Amino acid sequence: MQRLIHNDRNHFAATMVATGDADAMVTGTTRNYATALSDVRRCLDPKPGHRVIGVSIVVARGRTIFVADTAVHDMPNAEDLADIATEAARVARRMGYEPRVAMLAYSTFGQPIGERSERVREAVKILDGRRVDFEYDGEMAADVALNAHKLEQYPFCRLSGTANVLVMPAIHSASIATRMLQEIGASTVIGPLLVGLDKSVQITQMGAKDSEIVNMAAIAAYNAGN
Repeated sequence: MQRLIHNDRNHFAATMVATGDADAMVTGTTRNYATALSDVRRCLDPKPGHRVIGVSIVVARGRTIFVADTAVHDMPNAEDLADIATEAARVARRMGYEPRVAMLAYSTFGQPIGERSERVREAVKILDGRRVDFEYDGEMAADVALNAHKLEQYPFCRLSGTANVLVMPAIHSASIATRMLQEIGASTVIGPLLVGLDKSVQITQMGAKDSEIVNMAAIAAYNAGN
């Protein structure tokens, strides 16, 4: 570990943050996200009671949507999905939004039937048992979660309005959705923001623009002070 700290900038910077010699760090412009995250995780632990996840913020047509997990968990199980929902709801609330969490899948409340949606349904049951302090429901398709007219077709749904937090069933679906939105240009996508660590760290995408690095630095600084 000492050799890594002496020879690798990510380990050196993360150790500085861990020991309090720096308040926050931003990395990722020259290394892929997974590598940078692995470097950081060797030096920093999760915040007690929290789950490390990536949250992307999508701003489009006057709406702000939080999407998770977009960076850390490849194929989360039901317990992971429940933790991701809880952590993403915390992020939304910290940003000033009252979270309404949709647990996404290709099916909606059991139709069509498929085993891939089973872990999403199980995650909802886990949240039921935890008695969390935010609205949630699922499993549901993205268009149902985001379209008020379609949501009205399910009067038993526990959400009081369209979702503003989307919990994706896997990282590949999260990545595809957010990158499509970013490239089409119909919305602004910020992140993924790294949340749940004991100290403030943000990882940019490789080749990030100056403005994106500045945004991440501002978020890292804000999180360091809160």
